[in-house]
Formats: sequence, C-alpha cells, structure tokens
Amino acid sequence: MTPHPLLAELTTRVRAKAHATTTACPCGAPDTTGETGATNIQDTPTTTLTDRPDATVVRHAHTVAKAHAPDTDPTHLTQRLTTATLLPDILLPPLTPTPTHLHGRLITFWPYGTPVDPNNPDAAPWEEAATLLAHLHRTPITTPGLAPMRGPLKAAQAITRLRATTHPATTPVLRAWNTLPPWARAETPLPDTTTLCHGDLHLGQLVRHPAPDGPWRLIDVDDLGTGPPAWDLARPAAWYACGLLTPDEWTRFLTAYRMAGGPAVPATGDPWPALDVPARALTAQTAARSITKAVAAGRPLDDVEQALVDACDRMGSTPPELTSAFPK
Repeated sequence: MTPHPLLAELTTRVRAKAHATTTACPCGAPDTTGETGATNIQDTPTTTLTDRPDATVVRHAHTVAKAHAPDTDPTHLTQRLTTATLLPDILLPPLTPTPTHLHGRLITFWPYGTPVDPNNPDAAPWEEAATLLAHLHRTPITTPGLAPMRGPLKAAQAITRLRATTHPATTPVLRAWNTLPPWARAETPLPDTTTLCHGDLHLGQLVRHPAPDGPWRLIDVDDLGTGPPAWDLARPAAWYACGLLTPDEWTRFLTAYRMAGGPAVPATGDPWPALDVPARALTAQTAARSITKAVAAGRPLDDVEQALVDACDRMGSTPPELTSAFPK
C-alpha cells in the first residue's frame, strides 16, 4: 500500500535529519544531507510509530519526526519547544527548537528514546515519573507568554465526541462530567497560572535517553503549559481510584512525588482534596474515549472500559464539593 503524502514525506524528512546528525546511521546510507532523502525508503530501517489524524510519528535510527495535530498553534508549540530545550534534565529536548511546515502540518524532530515496556509492568518507572513531575512543577517559568496547559481542553474535546456517539454508557459519563467545576471542563480559565505542568502525564510519556538505558525523560510537549499541578497526577490517581492501579504502585508514585517536594498535594496527610476534581475529569475523559473507540470498532466495552464507566456512574451521584474523596 502506498503511504499517504504526509507519511511518505515525513519519512523522507526524518531520514535526511538522521543522516545530517550522525555519520554512522545503521541503514548504511552515505553521509550526504543533500541526497539521503532520495534513497528508497523501503530499503531502510524507518518505522512508523504512530499514524493517527492528530499525530503521525516516524523513526529512522536515532531520530524521530512528529507531525502535530492540524489545529496546533505554531506560537504555542514554539513556546513549548523552547521550554523543553531549557529543561533537558526533565523534558526530552527537541533536535530543533522551532517547528517546520509539511502538508499543512507542523513537524518537529527529536532524539529517539527507549519507551516504557508495556509487557513488563513490574519495571514501570513510577518513582521516576513522579520525581520528574515534581521537578517540573517546581521549575520557574522562563518562557515568555507560555500558554495554559491543555489538559481540560482535551478532556472537553473527548466529551464533545462522546455527545455525538450513541451508546448506553454515555449517560453516566456525561452526568459525571456535568458535576465538575467549570475550569475542569475548559469553560473558564485555569485556577493556577504560575505552575509549569505537563498536561497529559501517563507512562507512555516517558523514555530513556540516550537509548537504551539513559535517564528517564518526559516527552510530548503538545499539552505543556501553566496550570494546576494536580492535573498531572490525575491519571494515576483515577486509575487507582477505579481499581486499575494497585495500591502499591499508587503509593510508590505518590510517595516519590512528595519526597521530591512536589507542590500538587500536601507533604503529608490526605491528598484527595487536591486530586479529586482532576481525577474525576480524567476518569470521564478516559471513559469517553473508550466508548467512542468501542463504538467505532463495533465491539462491546472491555472490563477496563466498563470499570471507568462504572466509576463515572458513582461520581455522578456525588458532586466534588460534597466529598473530599474520590468515590471508589
């Protein structure tokens, strides 16, 4: 099958970028930046890591190219790339601090890092993820005009797609969503404009760099910005509250965050007054995405997806302002 023009050209670009930054590319192509892009892509180790409407990512040797979502704001993305460049001990820095254009999309180039192994959950870097988050949250913002983090906006977009979906599980998810305060639904400004946040933290957002066993770094700056730091803890918190993350893993994550001085929760005591609203929002977002994917695939919800919907059903009967704990 012939790849679509964006994917084909992105593959060419990542090869050229890889050959411009190293003299020992494993594909054996000559070290000439003006000609390598014309080499037959079928004969080289170029891999498509992601190909979705909102992101296309390809890898050639030690270089990765990403085509960002079509509606990506170039000014905001440049601010986020600048921030990553300034924080190489926390965020994976881009190879180039400004995006370029390709087929109407913004593209960026990155060094390759080894991702978390999904088949080895016992080795999941919960402590490292929490420590990186704490350091990020404690870092003064030095990028002028840095936009708000996009977490609530992405959650609201997932809910918008859910509203256009016909499925019995939409009702409890929408009911839970409607109990959230306006800022968590992206209807009003965020309550914190001074803390640097990742905006979309999960284990897929960590890599080891240099590969294969360098230190862990956070990746994917598309949602980076200012906002309430509790949002970055919300996904693991939600999974724990839904019974999808073990108490041991949650305790490891929370303890490491606190030990690193993370400001999202109190240093001791009950963390849930700070985490409850973001955790509810992430539960509704994840449930909404699960339902729309299941409907698109013509399949029933699996056990994990049903657990998220069930949690939304419980949440919908208990608004956040009436409880300090996520209902479990």
